[in-house]
Amino acid sequence: MKKTFLAMTALFGLALTSCSSDDNNNNNNSGDKSTFVLKVDDLKGNINDGTVTLDPTKTYTLTGGLVVKGGATLVIPAGTVIKSSATAESTSLFIAVERNAKININGTAAKPVVMTSGKATPAQSDWGGLIIAGNGIVNTGANGTSEVGGLSYGGTDNTDNSGNINYLKISYTGSKFSATKEYNGVSFFGVGSGTKVSDIYTYESGDDGIEFFGGAVNATNLTIINSYDDSLDFADGWQGTATNVYIKGVSKAGVEGSNNEKDPSGALPVTNAKIVNVSIIKGGATFLSDEKAINYKEGGGKQAYTNLYVADDMPIALAKLATDAGAVANMNAGFFTITNYTFGAQITNVTGPKLSGATSGQTGAGAGANLPTWADWTK
Repeated sequence: MKKTFLAMTALFGLALTSCSSDDNNNNNNSGDKSTFVLKVDDLKGNINDGTVTLDPTKTYTLTGGLVVKGGATLVIPAGTVIKSSATAESTSLFIAVERNAKININGTAAKPVVMTSGKATPAQSDWGGLIIAGNGIVNTGANGTSEVGGLSYGGTDNTDNSGNINYLKISYTGSKFSATKEYNGVSFFGVGSGTKVSDIYTYESGDDGIEFFGGAVNATNLTIINSYDDSLDFADGWQGTATNVYIKGVSKAGVEGSNNEKDPSGALPVTNAKIVNVSIIKGGATFLSDEKAINYKEGGGKQAYTNLYVADDMPIALAKLATDAGAVANMNAGFFTITNYTFGAQITNVTGPKLSGATSGQTGAGAGANLPTWADWTK
């Protein structure tokens, strides 16, 4: 009996040891099991099938590209923390979601999902960022390839569903391959309106904070702080609405919007963006805002801003204006509009947009230059 008991104890200890470092997803609570082996201290690789659910009680180390392949799903529960490797090449560190795959980021205000740098002294561009590709309509073509991550994107379905993002803190992103090839904080390539996006906080992105390339995904409650290119960017026929956008720390433009880089006036569908309740604040002296509050770029398309607050520290010109034929025609047609606004007293050049509505008392994202209450969770 004693020998049997000792043998059973040894086997039990061995079982505990074998499970200590890995979270094999075949043992999670999902009914749709995956062959992907989840390692807390070595998060990378292709999730080829099934559903992988992270454990919110553990801090994961991203050691390479983590790619959710078509047909698979990645679930990230509230309170989960992912840190990039402190030693791996920064451009190799990213999370990507292919067409026909899903990511469900299920954070809450009390327990957001956190994606950040693992370095002792974090800085912008320590790692790549989050990239999502969908089957939405893009005016650059139905089978584009994302400039980072190498994901195919675009199609014919603007209602496509890539999952959901709720309460995500993502920081120190934007690593660079070159001056023209860089990650953003969060990039949406051809993502459809079936994808639900709310409450994203980007901080210290080496490139744009959030960018939309075509598609029709909508987003609410975006807090974009300290971006070292543009803060909010959209292009390539995006047909979406961004509601409640607080921007501070502007290097280039607060908002950059374009139709198509290579075919500014002819590419269809024309970008049709609605930006509702937005505050733009330059931030400290290191931020120059040298492409103004709004950069109406490369055909521009249709851009409608409602309840826009631009702080006292922004440049005297409200907008930087493209001079290509498409952009000029769209402005002349009244497709660049601002309805209800409050501009800092120093803004004396408002050439470009068609202005209408109230000219004072507008609170932008909710509290003018101050952080709105809906963003209190980011503190």
